[in-house]
Amino acid sequence: MYQPSLQPRLAGYGPQTASAPALLGQVLGITGVGFLITAAAAYIFRGVSPMIGLIAFFIGFALIFVMRTVRESPQIALLWFYAFTFLEGIGLAPTIARYTQLIGPDVVVQAALTTGFGMLVLGGVAFVFSVDWRRFSGIAFGLLIALVVVGLISVFTHWIQPTVYSWGVLGVFTLITLVDFSRIRAGGGGATPVELAVSIYLDAINIFIALLQLFGARGSRR
Repeated sequence: MYQPSLQPRLAGYGPQTASAPALLGQVLGITGVGFLITAAAAYIFRGVSPMIGLIAFFIGFALIFVMRTVRESPQIALLWFYAFTFLEGIGLAPTIARYTQLIGPDVVVQAALTTGFGMLVLGGVAFVFSVDWRRFSGIAFGLLIALVVVGLISVFTHWIQPTVYSWGVLGVFTLITLVDFSRIRAGGGGATPVELAVSIYLDAINIFIALLQLFGARGSRR
């Protein structure tokens, strides 16, 4: 709310030439560690104020631009990526803590497991079937912009129900995830594994938040 064959360089995290399965393994490995760091940060800082969480969230996004400036130094870019995932964990901590207190920890676990399973399914769809989802990247970007605009308007007017908006987020990021996995299948389009990991990470985080809101809304009605 993110083609030549590639060969690993400098521990496999720089611009390279390797098979699509090898690139996928690198990206998923980097992303998996990032999610563990995010989960740990969210737990450690579960009592942090929403304001601190918001500040950490935006600082984390600023690190994405830092990663791009050091893309030719993959080990440094990787460290910045893990710093980014740590800050995003702090940013998510107040939201996760609120759902845990109001509904219980089960809703967070359910959203996390569903997200993980869903990402595996989407990756499988992108790699197994012959559809090149990159052809829909323009549509996905347009839908994302529309989603942001609708979200901003809704903050002030409340004209769209949160559950409806969450379904919209889930649908848009499902398409974006398929596009991103297709990029990996095609060799990355010149992006490094760290840059591709950022895209997959952000896709999964947005899907997780949407599922958390949907499961939370369902749990609050019980």
